Amino acid sequence: MGTVENHLIELLPRKDRLRLLAVSEQIELELSEILCEPGLAIRHVYFPIEASISLMALIDGSPGVEVGMVGREGMLGGQMALGMVTASVHAVVQSPGAVRRIGVNAFRSELATSPALQRGLHHYLYVRMAQMTTSAACLRFHLIGPRLARWLLMSQDRAHSDSFRVTHEFLAAMLGVRREGVTAAASALQRKGLIEYRRGNLKVLNRAGLEAAACGCYAVEQQAYAALLC
Repeated sequence: MGTVENHLIELLPRKDRLRLLAVSEQIELELSEILCEPGLAIRHVYFPIEASISLMALIDGSPGVEVGMVGREGMLGGQMALGMVTASVHAVVQSPGAVRRIGVNAFRSELATSPALQRGLHHYLYVRMAQMTTSAACLRFHLIGPRLARWLLMSQDRAHSDSFRVTHEFLAAMLGVRREGVTAAASALQRKGLIEYRRGNLKVLNRAGLEAAACGCYAVEQQAYAALLC
């Protein structure tokens, strides 16, 4: 196993980890690639190594709004631990990169033989539920600026870098707001010296300042993850 691996896989006992790796294939995901659609059966589960995936709720033909994010800390397709193979969200690649992909039949077999994998996924699903609950409340009660700061922190965590590419259009879709609102909020963060944003290239300049600017939802999510999956 390489030095960089998906965290859920890293947490498995060695025997279970090696067996799961043996049935996986490492592939590269492309930007904006769609991995699953609501109401349709999934064909693969994904354990990101470098890539990150946005989980979108689509309502009445709208562009949707982000309700969760998956990076190296988690996986896409965890509902299989509950016996479900139907997707409930629209999953799109937010940041390209490497993932481990496993077919549903092979993954179902691993779940049946690995109590450690089952336990890990149950914990992760709880954290995901908490993330989605927090996102719903955040969307309703918090202003665009603090929400944008939170989203940038979450993206930086999963990009494992201070710099990543993101457009105003994409940010607007993720936050469920108008493009003008994102432009104003990003400009305010830039004037404070917290970020640098040019032609779709964003760089976090002051991590501590960005954390202070974010709503409390970011810290709540970090605490939930640390309590169950570290």
